[in-house]
Amino acid sequence: MTEHDHTHHDHDDHRHDGHDHDHAGHSHAPKVSANNQRAVLIGLVLTGTFMIAEVVGGVLSGSLALIADAGHMLTDTVALFLAWLGFKLGSRPADARRSFGYSRLEVLAGLINAVSLFALVGWIAYEAVQRFFEPQEVLAGPMFIVAVLGLFINLGVFWILQGADKDHVNIKGATLHVLGDLLGSVAAIVAAVVIWLTGWMPIDPILSVLVSLLILRSAWALLTRTFNILMEGAPDGFEPEVVKAALVEKVPGLASVGHLHVWSLSSGQTMATLEIGLEAGAEPQRVTEAVKAALAEEHQISHATVEIDWSGRAADCPAQHA
Repeated sequence: MTEHDHTHHDHDDHRHDGHDHDHAGHSHAPKVSANNQRAVLIGLVLTGTFMIAEVVGGVLSGSLALIADAGHMLTDTVALFLAWLGFKLGSRPADARRSFGYSRLEVLAGLINAVSLFALVGWIAYEAVQRFFEPQEVLAGPMFIVAVLGLFINLGVFWILQGADKDHVNIKGATLHVLGDLLGSVAAIVAAVVIWLTGWMPIDPILSVLVSLLILRSAWALLTRTFNILMEGAPDGFEPEVVKAALVEKVPGLASVGHLHVWSLSSGQTMATLEIGLEAGAEPQRVTEAVKAALAEEHQISHATVEIDWSGRAADCPAQHA
């Protein structure tokens, strides 16, 4: 499919030089959910407002767990802002230079979220080591009050984000930030209770490190997912050979499938290009439409560009066997 060029597409059904592209007036740019954007904005306001209170509480109480949680809320605020900005910019319509629109900005925001989580974990680990060898006095009362308030705020933001599209990398990134912060609030509450009952100060940095390990696991999952999208990798679980065989078996008149390339433009926006060979007497338009319908129904591929190989046998792409 070396002759493909999406910049040559218009928005009407057309066929040229043996290529069948059925656009039916649709835009390449995916729609950005207003519900996602609204959920992220509400979470941004709540998180940013309480972050200031938690910074003050952490400084006054001397708790690393609270300070770490406040630092996490700072990254939450930045992450939510980037998510909101990604949705805002992603809603811009496609233009001549960017025929697929701006939705990939959402994926870039998700990548920044993941990297910021790694930075946060590193900072918390460093501070925890310092506190473990040189314990500092922690005021359990103020620490407990602020941590409980933070827990309720994070529960509220988490609940709001659950009403959005949870499979979206931007929403997932923001949710992971908030979930990590929620765990941080729980750790701060536990540390405050232990300090109040026993006076054992090392519990504060120890719990901070445990929470950081949970955050690290989530950050890695988010990083690998966003990186796969940016590298135009196929969605998880997608098996090209299985898809090819299923299409030939299911679609009448389809002889072969080759040059199958599948990638994600952003979360929930899977694209494909492929070359098909027709059986003798098969109607090209009907076969092409059936192939696109099968890809959409069974593999959630929102846009497929199909090229007909008039020789009757579509060959595999050499690059796939390099």
